[in-house]
Amino acid sequence: MARYLAFVIVVGLVVWSVLDISRSSDEERLGVHPVLWMALVVLVPVLGAIVWILVSRGRRAAARQAGGASGGGSAPGGSTWTPRRRTGPVAPDDDPDFLRKLDEDRRRREQGTGDGSPTS
Repeated sequence: MARYLAFVIVVGLVVWSVLDISRSSDEERLGVHPVLWMALVVLVPVLGAIVWILVSRGRRAAARQAGGASGGGSAPGGSTWTPRRRTGPVAPDDDPDFLRKLDEDRRRREQGTGDGSPTS
């Protein structure tokens, strides 16, 4: 049973590595053609997959640090982490302008200087 489990794990690792190689950028592959990386992973399954994981993850981490080094904060683990800015619409309770308008409306109602419309 353990023999089959080891075989399934190796096959899964090879399949995952080949798919990851096919989706990777030229920079992550160190400029090496993807077919050569795939051949390495298929011909030397465990070692090739480990080498691919180390190379690709190292390049991705370097790219993240280079991209986020200008405005990064420090995460609890000491690594540099920068939250992504949303590009789409913001929810009303996250929008500072909307919250400010709600607060101004509430103050007007409390002071009795509202627009005269009935409130429920």
